[in-house]
Amino acid sequence: MGELDGRVAVVTGAGDGIGRGVARRFAAEGARVLVAELNEETGAAVAAEIGENARFVRTDVTDRAQVEAMIATAVETWGSVDVLVNNAWGAGTVSRVETKTDEQLARGFAMGYYGPLWAMQAAFPHMKARGWGRVVNMCSLNGVNAHMGTLEYNSAKEALRTLTRTAAREWAPTGVVVNAICPGAKSAAFRRMAAEHPEIEAAADRANPMGRLGDPETDIAPVAVFLASEGARYLTGNTLFADGGSHINGVAWTPDLDGEQ
Repeated sequence: MGELDGRVAVVTGAGDGIGRGVARRFAAEGARVLVAELNEETGAAVAAEIGENARFVRTDVTDRAQVEAMIATAVETWGSVDVLVNNAWGAGTVSRVETKTDEQLARGFAMGYYGPLWAMQAAFPHMKARGWGRVVNMCSLNGVNAHMGTLEYNSAKEALRTLTRTAAREWAPTGVVVNAICPGAKSAAFRRMAAEHPEIEAAADRANPMGRLGDPETDIAPVAVFLASEGARYLTGNTLFADGGSHINGVAWTPDLDGEQ
């Protein structure tokens, strides 16, 4: 018996990084998993890795109609949606506050805040009807510690934490619990940033109390499994820092943003 036997889970951004790790771990624990991913190649590959208990659906989380269709697909395929993991991210650049554009900020909020909100709104009636549901929102230490250079990411992720707590309070009587994870891991978004700024990866490893950033599947996904399980029935509105201790004293990272400090 797995921790998630018989559950239906939707994982956004499941084609790579933390989303892929969560989707694979959920399936290993017995869940049927909807792999929601914008990149058709990676999304289909993850669904194929998992096998018969997975289905891929191409989803742009900045498009409300696609987000609602994603939830509808899970319900039509397996009869319910029990677990929702809002993980997708693919926006953002590293630059100073005064250079950020309205377009950059709008895209960051569309992906990091509105996408999760729409998914939660679409999933909640199904969860409420069954008296059981789990929402796991992937937030970030970037917002908690106000990392330099990533305003749109920081702001959207902190807004998502506020959404997490508000929904947790409102939905507490229904059997639906809502929690956030702030992971410290080499996610797909982190790898993209490190490719453009190679100094970031080594600095992040050095700054971590455990000397390394986490692995998406072996360090972060088990925390998501717990939050999706029956064991989390009395835990709601919380932020779990799965980060090797980085949140304890913050992260001393001061990148060179166009040569200015």
